[in-house]
Amino acid sequence: MLLTFLKRLPVLYSAFFQSWQSFQQVDNLATISLDSLRNRGIQGVILDLDNTIVSEDDRYLSPSAEAWIQQAKQVGFKFFILSNGKRRYRVEFWSHRLEIPALSPARKPLPMSFHRALKAMQLQPSQVIVIGDSRHTDILGAFLVGCPSIQVATLPHPFRWWEKLLGKRVQTPYPAHLELWNCEPY
Repeated sequence: MLLTFLKRLPVLYSAFFQSWQSFQQVDNLATISLDSLRNRGIQGVILDLDNTIVSEDDRYLSPSAEAWIQQAKQVGFKFFILSNGKRRYRVEFWSHRLEIPALSPARKPLPMSFHRALKAMQLQPSQVIVIGDSRHTDILGAFLVGCPSIQVATLPHPFRWWEKLLGKRVQTPYPAHLELWNCEPY
């Protein structure tokens, strides 16, 4: 299976970069219309954690993210968190706080974790949207399994070496004019 995937990788990357406009970009999670998702037939959400919901260094929380998640649950959306974060205790904390099952490390963009989330939610890829801040993990992973996706602007965080090299190609900076919420210590 892995060998088949690796053989198809150049074709998949080519198709992904050709379909750059197939995903939506927004400033933050709370700006996504639940009615719009429902109208597209979406019933589930695979969420990234780091720099999508909370900054990787735990300084900032995406404004109204928790309220948006609660509202989405109340109208019947299913959720699953996939995180590449290496600090499992942190992912477990947010999984518990948000009452959403999580997998970490997810090894995104590899499809295995996405398939596991789809199976847990008992939904088909076309019924699930992937929301995250990174094109090379979240958006590419969504594409590889056939899920639609939305890229949110990345919350401010200390940049890693590869982010400094690739910059805007993989993430959209959080708009300076928008509000940021300080994260409560846990």
